[in-house]
Amino acid sequence: MTNEILLNGISFNDFQNSIQTIVSNEVQKAVEQLTPPESTDTTPELLTRKQTAEYLGVSLPTLHKWTKKGIIPAKRIGSLIRYEKNIICDTMKDVETLKYRRV
Repeated sequence: MTNEILLNGISFNDFQNSIQTIVSNEVQKAVEQLTPPESTDTTPELLTRKQTAEYLGVSLPTLHKWTKKGIIPAKRIGSLIRYEKNIICDTMKDVETLKYRRV
């Protein structure tokens, strides 16, 4: 007994297209299983004053000063003050350092 498969009534091109479609579908399923699902959560990450100060490497009074001057925007939620992490990152990219600037 041999391991032969006899296909009658199907052309070579049809057989080749069928195999290609099956393999393509299986590869697509494998890729979908390996890629992590994208999060649909659009809520920003909120940081407390202490977390924000530690993240920026400054003291709480300095953070308070920067918030009052409008350098870093804050959100008030009831009696709590929170900072959006992505906005802090964007804000810090725009800040110019004065230490080495020539006048």
